Amino acid sequence: MNATLLSREETILDQPIEYLKGVGPARGEALRKELSIHRIGDLLWDLPFRYIDKSQITSIAQAKSLQDTVQLKGIFTEKLIEGTGHKKRLVGTFEDSSGEIEIIWFQRYKEIDQWVKTGKPYLLYGKVQDFRGKFNIVHPEIEEITEDKTLSSGLEPVYSSTEKLMLKGLDSKGRRKIIKQLFSQLRPHDIKENLSAVIISKLRFKNRFETFKDVHLPANNNDLQHARNRIKFEELFFLQLLLLRAKVKRNDTVRGFVFGEVGNLFNTFFSEKLPFRLTEAQKRVMREIRKDMGSGKQMNRLLQGDVGSGKTVVALMCMLLAADNGYQSVLMAPTEVLAMQHYKSISTYLEGMDMQVAFLSGSVTGNARVQLLESLRTGKIHILLGTHAVIEEGVEFKNLGLAITDEQHRFGVAQRAQMWTKSPIHPPHVLVMTATPIPRTLALTIYGDLDISILDELPPGRKPIVTTQRTEAHRSRVMEFVRAEIAKGRQVYIIYPLIEESEKLDLENLMDGYERLLGIFPRPDYQISVVHGRMKADVKDAEMRRFVEKKTQIMVSTTVIEVGVDVPNASVMIIENAERFGLAQLHQLRGRVGRGAEQSYCILMTSYKLSKAAKERLDVICKSNDGFFIAEADLKQRGPGDIAGTRQSGAYEFKAANLVEDQAILRTARAIAEEIITNDPELKSQEHIPLARYLMSEQRYKQDWSRIS
Repeated sequence: MNATLLSREETILDQPIEYLKGVGPARGEALRKELSIHRIGDLLWDLPFRYIDKSQITSIAQAKSLQDTVQLKGIFTEKLIEGTGHKKRLVGTFEDSSGEIEIIWFQRYKEIDQWVKTGKPYLLYGKVQDFRGKFNIVHPEIEEITEDKTLSSGLEPVYSSTEKLMLKGLDSKGRRKIIKQLFSQLRPHDIKENLSAVIISKLRFKNRFETFKDVHLPANNNDLQHARNRIKFEELFFLQLLLLRAKVKRNDTVRGFVFGEVGNLFNTFFSEKLPFRLTEAQKRVMREIRKDMGSGKQMNRLLQGDVGSGKTVVALMCMLLAADNGYQSVLMAPTEVLAMQHYKSISTYLEGMDMQVAFLSGSVTGNARVQLLESLRTGKIHILLGTHAVIEEGVEFKNLGLAITDEQHRFGVAQRAQMWTKSPIHPPHVLVMTATPIPRTLALTIYGDLDISILDELPPGRKPIVTTQRTEAHRSRVMEFVRAEIAKGRQVYIIYPLIEESEKLDLENLMDGYERLLGIFPRPDYQISVVHGRMKADVKDAEMRRFVEKKTQIMVSTTVIEVGVDVPNASVMIIENAERFGLAQLHQLRGRVGRGAEQSYCILMTSYKLSKAAKERLDVICKSNDGFFIAEADLKQRGPGDIAGTRQSGAYEFKAANLVEDQAILRTARAIAEEIITNDPELKSQEHIPLARYLMSEQRYKQDWSRIS
């Protein structure tokens, strides 16, 4: 890339924030500490979170009926400091021709009392609220009306602030002054273009200077919307561009082991050991993976599959392909219970075959650990299953060819990256698996540089789980139903949201629930396991084992069993205070049953009074067993923030873009980025110089998007 083309000319935007007129050292330090605004250009990306239309005046009478944020015009007829000590406040009566309303200040009331005069006209802006039948506005924005004062035209931006910023005069009003000062100094060429002329023309964008001006100082809603759309596009487009470039670069430069042989191990397992027919989805995914593994390039694939869709079998068949080609495999799971479950199921599948399978966790110590590590180093072990212990120092493979991570979002980026270091020649093929369905729009953003395979079909014979909501009035009937299922030889989960009594939340308490269950299901006729997060790992594992081995009929637990035990015999999942759980968590918990051929049930116990959001969540979970439908609903209800643990995966936090509302913009950004990277992966053409310059310069000020996957 031509270095001279990418050389950076210093502009006002590159200068430290304190150099802007009206800021200075003290305010600059506050902006750095509170908002991470270090240079003047960072102000452009500190976007308003809402806007005030100050061209509109509402009468007090109308404002009371609206009970919304309004602008009033009138006079104070009286004002008085009331209360004593820390309860002091300034209370004023504000009046116009339609009526009067109470105005209250709890802070800076002495200063405001001296400044505000009765009988003088003011503009007030704030939210009207009804407090015990009396309407008031607390801490409104206030402005004196003078002879030269006219109503604002256009929209006024509102910026987020903190107490420390307010003390420095950097409340929303102070920030507006700084922004106006900035734009009075800026010229269009100061904000360099970062999109090609083709994109700007195609999407009918204004230039960047006008875009940022319209976001911070919009003349009308239309200008504001167009400007915000451009900024949303920029955020999504450059993220896609970076992810796709990383993918192309890896494909071009990172070689991978060639698994060209479908040998005896794979064929024997497929024809003699596989206890069921593969679903069409499993066959499709295996074709995608086999193509990757035979290409000579490193595979980097995300395997999404709902609970019970058969990801483990796909993973095992990939490991057999590796073994047929002379390579070892490792599968890393987030908990010892889940890792041991994989070890047991895979060992059972491979019984009688010439395959060495081993398990490694922190609890494998002493001589057993020494022997295991030696066998791994010499290549005697073909498949290693375990916790994060498998990536620790001292764990060496002879020829690791395939690294699989289960429930990958539970591992940090650095932990997953350590897998690469275990193979000195080429990095191993990488398969990351998750049972948390991720909506396509979110997957494009979080895993945009991975290839994605989806298992969207359950194995034959699996019956949809019947999900119902019940209240305390139905508890006796629910317990009778549990008794009947246990009589059939089935097992039951009962999940509680808390371990201890909480004064703030009126929730069922796990230990109280356990005591109550002992009265309904007395020993020795019934046995109950108890599991929660505060137990020592060995005690918790022992309790889980008792349930897995059918020594107990009921498992009373917190959400620690959300991902973990696989008990095909369990047919009932009861979730107490289900309204307190999110959609994704409810779906994951429900997935602990329905793993055998028998009909399974999920019963959501709730209080009588439910919020609208809780009713919507429970309605979704009762109507559908489709994890991807539920994930889309979850995305709409909660936003993208915490779905699938994306926070700890390093997901970029957008300034303007919203993955729920802006899916159309994301699709457009992805399509344009794909076309550019396909035709000009190095961004060398004259047309793409603005893109390359931006990635080389401005992006060094932003979060490292390249670490997302």
